[in-house]
Order: sequence, then C-alpha cells, then structure tokens
Amino acid sequence: MTAALLHGQEAHSSWVQAWSHLLPAHGTVLDIACGHGRHMRHFKALGHAVVGVDRNPETTAAVSPLGEAICADIENGPWPLHGRSFDAVVVTNYLWRPLWPAILASLSPNGVLMYETFSAGNETVGKPSRPDFLLKPAELLAVCHDLRIVAFQEGFIGQPDRFVQRIVAIREANGTETPVRYPLSP
Repeated sequence: MTAALLHGQEAHSSWVQAWSHLLPAHGTVLDIACGHGRHMRHFKALGHAVVGVDRNPETTAAVSPLGEAICADIENGPWPLHGRSFDAVVVTNYLWRPLWPAILASLSPNGVLMYETFSAGNETVGKPSRPDFLLKPAELLAVCHDLRIVAFQEGFIGQPDRFVQRIVAIREANGTETPVRYPLSP
C-alpha cells in the first residue's frame, strides 16, 4: 500500500459515516488535513458544501472540483479560516494540538465536530508511534469539555491494527433547550 493510500484515498471513516446524519441539510463541512478528499467526497455526495484544507498543493488541486480547497501549512502558518464557521468540522488521522482552539472556534452554533485519530497504545502496533502524534487517554473528552458529547470511543481496532479515540460533539447554541434529541442512528 502506498503512502498516498494511507491518507485520503481509502474509504471514508465508518465513524464519520455513522454520525453524518447529525448535520443539517445542505450544511457546510470543513475537512481538516483533507488529503485526497475522502470525506469531502462523502459529504458532497450527501448534498453538503465542502471545504478542505491541506498543506499538499497536489492534493488540494485534485480535490478543488469537489468544493473549496485551501492549500495551507496549518502547523507552521496562520490559520487560513479565521472568522469562518462551519456546520461540521471533520478531522481524521491527524493531530496538531495547537490547532484545537481554532478547530473549536470553527464550529457554528449547533455545529458538529467529528474527530478520529490515533491514541496511546498505537506505538505497539505501528505508526504513528511518537507520543506527540498520539492522544493521551480521554484527551478528546477534555478538549471538548465545553461541547455536548454525543458519542465517544477509545480503544483498539483491527484490520489494520490501531488504537484510536473518536468523538462526536456539538457546540450547542445559546438557549438550546434540553434534552435535545441527537439520534444515535439515522
């Protein structure tokens, strides 16, 4: 398997697919570190406007027919989406902790965060293996403490073997009445 297939050409995440129903119809989705656009394609097919950001000019050029594609080094440069908000923000297989404030600020009221990446333990089965690229136990829960947590998982997945954390969280609008019914399935 080539490196390109490992980021963005594989099938969209089953976690992202399972929670896509939480987005409002025709919402706008931001895919961070979009790679070859697997999640941009998924959400575009569901009728959403899509925005992808990645540092690779070849991949952003390739996904530009899907929607807005922004080539930016979000680890070493300024956040290219300052002041913009989205109905959903999707992050998979990517971790750069200094971006968390920008990611959370990018959620519209009632916006949905879908985040899935590698966690501690992954160093025992493959890459990434550096602690900087692995979530600590329950770290996504701590990051999302001001959001409504709809779903969270942490553990081991096989084929390919990996340790992950996954979260779906919503930035509830001020004045949101509770209990809100966030369907656990479509």
